[in-house]
Amino acid sequence: MNPIIGVVNTLILLTSSLFVVYAINAIRMQRPKIAKRFFLLAFLCGIGFSIIKITEYSEKIGEGIYPITNDFFMFYFILTGLHLMHVLIGICFLGFLVKICNSPLNKNIKLYESGGIFWHMVDLLWIVLFPLLYLMK
Repeated sequence: MNPIIGVVNTLILLTSSLFVVYAINAIRMQRPKIAKRFFLLAFLCGIGFSIIKITEYSEKIGEGIYPITNDFFMFYFILTGLHLMHVLIGICFLGFLVKICNSPLNKNIKLYESGGIFWHMVDLLWIVLFPLLYLMK
């Protein structure tokens, strides 16, 4: 496992969480245009994470490493695959929040906070997976 890739993905997700915090604060201050920009930045970070993860999967498969290679890679593909699925769900939610920033729905702070909590949960899961899969040998 390449820990540099794991570190880059960790930094991308942590940065995206910061953008989500800024976006929700902008919504609270009734500044939807600023919130939209920050949600869009978080969305783009999620896309970046996904591209890197898919590239990493492709490299592993290209090297002949599959979930059936051994127990470690079985857990690696399952855990990171489930995490990626949640990232993709979060990206969809962030895209939705970008779309509604300028709509009457932007008054519903609970909608934004729910999206933020989900995104932070995805980040928290990665913070557990990163050392477990990339740093422990």
